[in-house]
Amino acid sequence: MRYLPLSDADRSEMLGAIGAGSIDELFRDVPEAARLKDGVQGLPNHASELSVERQLTALSRKNLVAGEAPFFLGCGAYRHHVPASADHIIQRGEFLTSYTPYQPEIAQGTLQVLFEFQTQVARLYGCEVANASMYDGSTACWEAIGMARRITRRKKAIIGSGLHPHYVSVCKTMAKFTGDTLETAAPELTAETDAERLIGAIDGETSCVVVQYPDILGRIADLAPIAEAAHAAGALLVAVVTEPVALGLIKAPGEMGADIVVGEGQSIGVGLQFGGPYVGLFATREKYVRQMPGRLAGETVDAEGKRGFVLTLSTREQHIRREKATSNICTNSGLCALAFSIHMTLLGEKGLTGLAKLNHARACKAADRLAVIPGVRLVNINFFNEFTLELPVEARPAVHAMVEKGVLGGVSLGRLYPGEARLANGLIVAVTETASDEDIGALEAALKEVCQ
Repeated sequence: MRYLPLSDADRSEMLGAIGAGSIDELFRDVPEAARLKDGVQGLPNHASELSVERQLTALSRKNLVAGEAPFFLGCGAYRHHVPASADHIIQRGEFLTSYTPYQPEIAQGTLQVLFEFQTQVARLYGCEVANASMYDGSTACWEAIGMARRITRRKKAIIGSGLHPHYVSVCKTMAKFTGDTLETAAPELTAETDAERLIGAIDGETSCVVVQYPDILGRIADLAPIAEAAHAAGALLVAVVTEPVALGLIKAPGEMGADIVVGEGQSIGVGLQFGGPYVGLFATREKYVRQMPGRLAGETVDAEGKRGFVLTLSTREQHIRREKATSNICTNSGLCALAFSIHMTLLGEKGLTGLAKLNHARACKAADRLAVIPGVRLVNINFFNEFTLELPVEARPAVHAMVEKGVLGGVSLGRLYPGEARLANGLIVAVTETASDEDIGALEAALKEVCQ
């Protein structure tokens, strides 16, 4: 989008229309002490468009772009190959410019896409019903806790130590306004998850147990015993999936007893994009559908018997009274949901399984090579495409040293948990189908050098 500044004549005409004699008169109600006198420190008062382009281009070149270096970052944001056809379709005018369908009957194409998206998410998660997407995985996680409170009429959520710390942070922020109590813990650098701790902590005040699958360290827990223990106490199990490609190989959480399954859909159809926008996924059991946040697109027939689509449920505060709303989510990530649905359709069930197998094989190959580096220990006994290494040195400076060598070598646990010294040597490595043998070799060489 081009920035076209106003001319002096434009400004005079606008000031005349509102009855102000000058810009200063327009802002006369702003206290003198609060007015900016000398511009923004460090920035010129004005610059030509060409000059601005050059400066911003120079700044952007300081970034090490994912596609231009061996890339092993993960922790809830993954680099996968997105087919060019997905980007082509979402840029069609009828999709790119569409927004929340406030008059849904005339937005049949958008509603059909959302209906198909919901079907794909429900099948992927092993649930009976899914909504028409949410902002991202972290807000979806919080909405699941709020939904569990409404269903159980309890306010204590037990959070697994393997839940992404950013998700935990979002939940803590929101809980300040609802009175929910969150029991949290940081993970241990061990191959075992904290499933036994979670089961032991469930009591008659527990609304839900929240477990990431696979967790922040890449470990994969059996959710069935946790679900059984939660249900025995009248609580719900919330499963969080930050890497949906994993469900092409591992069992869906809904099939193991999870009552609500949420997560991030970025891996499928949506690029990294410097951190967003992403798309939240949310699914549950049909009996809880009226407590589900957001909105639900449904299928029907019109007066002539033709197939059509409608908003079946819209329990958000834009559609119903605020005190009756299930959430304050005021829109959904419609374009990202479309990209997810297109990519998933192109893959199909066999394609998703094949992609998952390729990811796992690549990760196994990398883990085998990295685990034999002197002083390096592979923490996991099971993983999908992400695993944790314990280094003989602190991981955070090691990551920076690898960047200097042109390798984005992973995420340090010290960065995610700055107050936990026992996790400082932990390095999380994600390996997707985009990592070549040469990339893995570059990571191996860089890690060897920083661990010496």
